[in-house]
Amino acid sequence: MSNTNRLDEIFTNRKITNRVVAKYVKRSEGTVSKWRNNKRQPSVNELNKMAELLREDIRNLLHKSDWTASKAPTYLEFKKQVK
Repeated sequence: MSNTNRLDEIFTNRKITNRVVAKYVKRSEGTVSKWRNNKRQPSVNELNKMAELLREDIRNLLHKSDWTASKAPTYLEFKKQVK
């Protein structure tokens, strides 16, 4: 996993401003800035509103999920170990 903040990455790549998002989710620009800088985390409701505004899958706002290279066991593999 990388330490990249997905909100910051998406906002930067799509030229999305804190001001517009803040108005939509009814929070301050400072709060949105803290989300982008990993100082605070948005609630699930706030993430959902942002996902709706950006027409983005809410999961993509959190972290890209490509598990093909993961070395972690799958649920079934791990379940066998937990007896």
